[in-house]
Amino acid sequence: MSTSDLYGELRPRAFAIAYQMLGSVGEAEDVVQEAFLRLHQTQRGGETIASPRAYIATLVTRLAIDQLRSARVRRERYVGEWLPEPLATDPSPGEHAETADSLSLAVLVLLESLTPQQRAAFLLREVFDYPYPEVAEIVGTDVDSTRHLVARARRHLQQRRPRYHASRQQRQQLARRFFAAVEHGDLSALEELLAQDVAMHGDGGGKVPALGRPVNGRRRVARVLAAMAPLLARAGGVRFHLTQVNGQPGALVFDARDLLVGVMGLDIADDRIQTIHSIVNPDKLRHFDRVGDLGDLGALVRPEHGGTGKG
Repeated sequence: MSTSDLYGELRPRAFAIAYQMLGSVGEAEDVVQEAFLRLHQTQRGGETIASPRAYIATLVTRLAIDQLRSARVRRERYVGEWLPEPLATDPSPGEHAETADSLSLAVLVLLESLTPQQRAAFLLREVFDYPYPEVAEIVGTDVDSTRHLVARARRHLQQRRPRYHASRQQRQQLARRFFAAVEHGDLSALEELLAQDVAMHGDGGGKVPALGRPVNGRRRVARVLAAMAPLLARAGGVRFHLTQVNGQPGALVFDARDLLVGVMGLDIADDRIQTIHSIVNPDKLRHFDRVGDLGDLGALVRPEHGGTGKG
């Protein structure tokens, strides 16, 4: 099989591993390209690769581990709260089943609390269903140590990991009601849709105005969201395009020129919105077409009277 044929067959899995390791589309693309370049060079050198699938999975994981270690140093200097780069593609049924809820922004944020090796072992075993011996070989340890890595990661995430009990259709219906309430500034409707301990997170990366800290609690989050309505009206032409954001309901935010200025993702459980992620850092939206800059719309994600405490 040619390198181009291998690329077409193996790239989706390779990108999925790299993205869930790094939470960055650009960094994941770089890792995948580097892995396939090494595969091509190895083949051209006359070396036989028994399993290109295993070869690419190993290279991508190890490159991602190295990249994640250096990325964490940069993220310590990041302005404001760091959130993953969003994906707004709707996965196929097979892809959705493969990645389950691990693609959600909330889970990707939780994965940041693991060590790079724990994250790799957990994803390969729990999400991509690699057998323990193969995971051990990929991450460079023995099977017993790999089992301990996965167990520790599982315990760490178990209590905090969201559970999506509602059907996809129910979540989409709730999302439609949510964004309609935001557009109309309907405070009571928003409070009805939000969980008591809902949290709203924003990422502007110091490039555009955004929430400096998470906003917590139903009342405070509802007030922040309701305050967006008059700002949307004054801006004119700003609209929400409902879509799937990292496999969960969300919306792309477009300005009057039809440029993308933000992405909002929702995590929904028990018929309530548990978490809202708002990514407006233009650097994290570059993989979308026609990206704009919030500019004067910055107040949409940094209202003057939001508060950050529990409500």
